[in-house]
Amino acid sequence: MRLVDSHAHLDFEDYQADLPAVVERARAAGVERIVCIGLWRAPGQFGNALELARSDPGTFAATVGVHPHECARVPEEDWARLEELARDPAVAGVGETGLDFHYDHSPRPVQVESFRRSLRIARDAGKPAVVHVREADQACAEVLAAEGVPPAGGVIHCFTGDAAAARRYLDMGLYLSVAGVVTFKTAEALREAVRLVPRDRLLVETDCPFLAPIPWRGKRNEPAYVARTAEKVAELWGESPEAVGEQTTENARRLFRLA
Repeated sequence: MRLVDSHAHLDFEDYQADLPAVVERARAAGVERIVCIGLWRAPGQFGNALELARSDPGTFAATVGVHPHECARVPEEDWARLEELARDPAVAGVGETGLDFHYDHSPRPVQVESFRRSLRIARDAGKPAVVHVREADQACAEVLAAEGVPPAGGVIHCFTGDAAAARRYLDMGLYLSVAGVVTFKTAEALREAVRLVPRDRLLVETDCPFLAPIPWRGKRNEPAYVARTAEKVAELWGESPEAVGEQTTENARRLFRLA
């Protein structure tokens, strides 16, 4: 089965001790590419996702962005740095950006402005946007409608909404990406949404180290486990896991312009 893990945080400290083994397990599971999400960490620091992509471009791609949790702390000079990084040929997308009204680690107005600014950076750089949304679907849709989806497109990562939310984002031209949540017993509304997503608009991801699918729920997630998410999508679509892997791989390659 061919797979792309379209959203992974492999530059987190969780993988410092065993990243080569994690990557080998991913390859054994059929994972061809891993999109590593590079996030602002502290003044002047965006993690090392871009360094991973440069070190092994056949395995890794990178994004750069400002998470809604952290956006209130970002100094102006780092917004300028983000604009520079977004134009780097090794950067495949801008984000994750968006809105998180569950935790409200940054004030909501600041999140909205950060999201708008990130969408403009994506547009100017010719890159797709990677969007985080939690308990903020209406506000997220309003920002996307006001700013416009970047011409290069975008994806709602770790989509956990219902059919109505899925239709709203799909009508905007966005892709949806599902993670291990789709395997959880309580996720029937999400599974119903996945059933209606056009075959050419769905991605799969881990969001590792978070949200490991059943039977690994509660443990550290890793890219190899994206195969279980693809298997669940195959059940919902009435197709083979291999067909789902092939389709979602092509979708991820198209969105992120992966060679």
